[in-house]
Amino acid sequence: MSTQAKLRWGILGAARINQQLMPAITGAPNSELVAIASRRPGAAEATLQAYAPDNSNVRIYQHANDVLNDPEVQAVYIPLASQDHAEWTLRAIKQGKHVLCEKPMALKPQEINEITAAAKKQQVLVMEGFMYRFHPQHRRIQEIIHSGIIGEVRTVRTSFAYPMQPARLYRIDRPISDGGGAMWDIGCYAIHAARFHFGNTPALAVSAMAKHNAQGADISSSGTIDFGDGRYAQFDFSFEHARRAEYEIIGTQGGIKCHNVWAKQAEEPIISWSTETGEQQTEHLALANHFLLEVEHFCDCVLHNKPLQLSLQDAKTNCEIIVAALQSVELGRTILLH
Repeated sequence: MSTQAKLRWGILGAARINQQLMPAITGAPNSELVAIASRRPGAAEATLQAYAPDNSNVRIYQHANDVLNDPEVQAVYIPLASQDHAEWTLRAIKQGKHVLCEKPMALKPQEINEITAAAKKQQVLVMEGFMYRFHPQHRRIQEIIHSGIIGEVRTVRTSFAYPMQPARLYRIDRPISDGGGAMWDIGCYAIHAARFHFGNTPALAVSAMAKHNAQGADISSSGTIDFGDGRYAQFDFSFEHARRAEYEIIGTQGGIKCHNVWAKQAEEPIISWSTETGEQQTEHLALANHFLLEVEHFCDCVLHNKPLQLSLQDAKTNCEIIVAALQSVELGRTILLH
């Protein structure tokens, strides 16, 4: 009996997100964890013991470069601080590794240009880690839109928030330019989800406002993306609001709501939709692990030379809109994109 091919992974850091990604990397049938690094003494061992205790053959390194130099590692997952993502993605590409990088991939669009050129030269795949897109609930929402039942999409409203806890204050301890704040943490989701449901329509302009803390990090923000012809995406995100992870799509003939964009493995996905004719329906969908599905997809694309669901152009477009929104806040005016 043939054994399924597996992509061999290294992880560049012992960040909290490993609680979700490490079990996905060790649990996907086409994936194998072979190495992890952390500069913090004992952190890599503790992370491995906590989230993948049955994997005893994983090599422990004290520096991320050691993972990149490991010939057995074919792909790396990068869970480092936002401001380090582009640098380490480029380092990994240079070593011929495929890369799954946590969002945001970069803080500047030109960095994604560099990543794109390097990935093409080295013939490796690189993807930004927007795990939510791999949950089947969003595919179901797209099916409803494409059926025509809500008409043409005119407005998308996204809302992402959770109250900041003391253990997560490191997310807002530095200015936006250094990767701190809500925009780079959860705002990127709000903008990404809004863009998704406008398809390939390019954004024309962005207007936003925000509240900042003493460290120069944004705590709350709200804004509008103009897709032309009266089509708008309205986003809000905050570390001062009650927990929210939802979006609503309003069309010419009806609307759809996703009640939990970040639906975890044990959380029932619920979407609801209605039409101008009075039809209303709530759909309770099957449970799914979007982290596992993300890893399975990435491995499948590498192993079988398939295109990634999330392209580097998608990453660049998201970064461009984020940067425009931040400029709008700073300058107090609408920023034109096209």
